[in-house]
Order: sequence, then C-alpha cells, then structure tokens
Amino acid sequence: MDGVSLSLAAGRTLAVVGESGCGKSALALSVLRLLPPAGRVQAGRVLLDGEDLLALPPAALRSVRGRRVAMVFQEPMTSLNPMLRVGDQVAEALLAHPGAAGGRPRGQALRARVEAALGDVRIADPARAADAYPHQLSGGMRQRAMLAMALAGDPALLIADEPTTALDVTVQAGVLRLLRELTDDLGLAVLLVTHDLGVMSAVADTVAVMRNGVVVEHGSRYQVIRDPQTAYARELVESLPHTPPPGVGEEDA
Repeated sequence: MDGVSLSLAAGRTLAVVGESGCGKSALALSVLRLLPPAGRVQAGRVLLDGEDLLALPPAALRSVRGRRVAMVFQEPMTSLNPMLRVGDQVAEALLAHPGAAGGRPRGQALRARVEAALGDVRIADPARAADAYPHQLSGGMRQRAMLAMALAGDPALLIADEPTTALDVTVQAGVLRLLRELTDDLGLAVLLVTHDLGVMSAVADTVAVMRNGVVVEHGSRYQVIRDPQTAYARELVESLPHTPPPGVGEEDA
C-alpha cells in the first residue's frame, strides 16, 4: 500500500472496495498489526483516538485487540473452535474483557451475560445457540455469534473483512441489517472490507476504492455509485453487481 489516508468517525461505516489483490484486506489487517510474517509497515501511523497503534509495544497492543478494536473475518467456521460450545466461546470473550462485562462474572451471571450477548445480535433463541456446537448452527447464526464475541469488549471500532461472502443472499441481508443497527445503536465505527458493491451500498456511509495498494477514489456511497470520478471506479461499478441484497431497501443504497 502506498499513501493510503482514511478517517472514520463513531457511528459511521467506511467500506473499502476493490478487486482481489488490491490491498483492502492488508489494509484492515495492518490496523491491528496482524499482517503475515512477510508483511511489514515501513512508514505511517494508525491513530485510534490519537494513539498510534503501530507504535505500541506488544503487551499494550494486546489490550487494544478485542477491547478497543475488534475484528470479524469472512468464514466463521475458521474462527470458531469446533470442539467447544458456542456459549463457552462467547464466555471466553466476555472474561477476556472484564471491564466490558462488569467485572468477571461466574456461574449463572456469566451464563446470563452470554445469552444477553447472543440476544443483542438478534439470535432468536440465545439459550439454544449457547448450548450448540458451531456445526449445529446455520451460517448466519455462526456469523452472528462471531459478532457477539467481537462486541463482548465493547469496542470503538469493528473491522469486518468480507463478513457476508460465505452466506447466501437472504441470510446476507439479515447480517447487513444487523451491522447497520449496531452502528446506529452503539455508535460503533465499522471498517468494512468487501468486493461486493451491493454490500457496500447497503451499509456504507463513505467508500474508498483501492487498486494496486492505492486509494484511487474516496467519497460518499452516493457519489461513488452514481458519479464515479475515476475510470477505474467507473469500470468497477459497471462490472460488479451492486443491487442491495433482498430485504435491504433501495432507499438505503
């Protein structure tokens, strides 16, 4: 990446879009210094409330991961432990961030917090979901469970890397509505990485179009979709499907 400069306020969603290999996922991973061993940041800053995350020592960075900045990945089955019940995994997230959970709850108090966390992400039967193993839940419910774990620390920023790609289109719509509701209700800032302009148009406030590690266009979702200013952004809009998923109204796009 070269010369990328973006900002994101509380209660807003910034979508980073572009073709495969353009650098959008590398951008998201660099925020929490999760780049693979071959990747490194040579220059620049990642500021969270004025604090440079790239300059933090490892121990301080661990307190940021999950607590102030959380991340949800594309395929929940690669993130959830197949050997543990979903409720145990949500409980682990709550215990890792005791400040957000009001201390370290135990026993029935912890169980109540787990079910509340699952209910907050609109899982209809939190008790049943908590007792299930990941393979016993649908793809949409697994992704909601991942969101519950990510939100356990009451983060200021949620990074969502292609969070709906593995879901069918109707389930995708429900997860997108949930993301939008969480942004509004919690004042959450969301950095959304996606190649799908339909996803982007459903939830984003602003859009950054990347190509070859460079942001070639940055503006509101309306401007980027309806009046792209660069040839590449125009080609991207014309070549990719960008109809909002069913259940996400055209007025939202």
